[in-house]
Amino acid sequence: MFRVNSTSRRAVAVLAAGALALSLAACSGGGGGANSDPNTVVWSTWGTPEELTRYEEFNEDFMKRHPDITVKLQPVASYSDYHSKMLAQLSSNTAPDVFYVGDDKLGQFVSSKRLMPLTDLMDSPESDTAPDDFFPGLFGAAELDGEIYAAPNDSNPDAFWYDKVALAAAGITEDPATLAAEGKWTTAKFLEMNDKLKDAGLTGSMFWNYWATHYSWISSQGGTAYDESGEFVGNTDETTVAAVDQLGQNFQDGTFVVADTLPEGAGADSVFVTHKAGFFAQGRYTIGTLKSAGVEADYDIVAWPTPDGAEAPTGVAASYLAINGKTKAKDASFTFWTEFLSAEGQTFRLTGGGNAVPSIKGADEVVLEDNYPAHAQTFLDMRDIGFANYAAEAAVPALSTDVSELFLALYEGKSTAQETLDEVAALVESKTGK
Repeated sequence: MFRVNSTSRRAVAVLAAGALALSLAACSGGGGGANSDPNTVVWSTWGTPEELTRYEEFNEDFMKRHPDITVKLQPVASYSDYHSKMLAQLSSNTAPDVFYVGDDKLGQFVSSKRLMPLTDLMDSPESDTAPDDFFPGLFGAAELDGEIYAAPNDSNPDAFWYDKVALAAAGITEDPATLAAEGKWTTAKFLEMNDKLKDAGLTGSMFWNYWATHYSWISSQGGTAYDESGEFVGNTDETTVAAVDQLGQNFQDGTFVVADTLPEGAGADSVFVTHKAGFFAQGRYTIGTLKSAGVEADYDIVAWPTPDGAEAPTGVAASYLAINGKTKAKDASFTFWTEFLSAEGQTFRLTGGGNAVPSIKGADEVVLEDNYPAHAQTFLDMRDIGFANYAAEAAVPALSTDVSELFLALYEGKSTAQETLDEVAALVESKTGK
């Protein structure tokens, strides 16, 4: 979910009002002090009102099954404030027992040495969540030196949602998902469609400016951003430079649009549901937007295009669940943690929600339950081969944000592809020593 769970970079702007309204009611555990009761689990997250309601329902169901354990939710209204608050509470030994961490902040928490090591617990008889139950590409910065410190709650691959009405208005008769099934969903075909959309006075594609956008484009076009040692090598890889140049040119000429920069009142969701854009790179949470507008029948999804039409790994947004290394309720906290992340727990949380893709084996039916979108299997296929934010980048506070700012300068025509990638390489080296 951030993208509805990391879960929603897109939803950050709307979290504050809804979550704040629920926080007083939900936060029966008080003001965030350390929990000293071994049979009480205090946990914290951010979320939309709908998500927080579902979490409370999960709490109630959990306590019915475990009458000896009390669970208390402490939501934080703003994603932008959430992580600094959690880190401060960890430092002062007042943090919740269990808490969410966003994929862009995860490495920072792991590096803090204040999270409980989980590998042995996950392999224990008490666990419903063995490490191998999760899709390996989703752990990312949750693993350090062979130890697991958090696990993904669920996930959101950024598929290309496409508007069949907008495509038809641009004279496009081919269906992207059909082309993908035939191995013909190529970069050339995608860009051809975008050109036709632009010529028809429509926006070609909209993207959020964050790590999964630029790294998904690079990986789908055959490039390499980071090597296995964690060194940024995109500036020295010819394929990557060419791909980023192509990406930048499409933003600069207005064929692609940065969703973050659209004016209030005419945001990306509004543009998309009014058939003014052909493609929008987003997660499964888009279902809620389309259903609310009553236009869901006009949309479907397709994976990122590639030069030869073959599938390629792309970025998967996620959020993670961690346990406070100093919790006084270790057993109760792990019981809650493992059941929350289990196939049953993810099915409970995601059924009917339409906002995320399970991160664990055995819960995929929630994505396919309503047969919507028509090619919902694409979400699962993308997750299976996708990747989380690079650990080297996620480990440094604000590094992903700073990298995105450098890419924004490219999109705005203030920098070339080579200059941008050189600046990213220098920034990463200065922050990581690699």
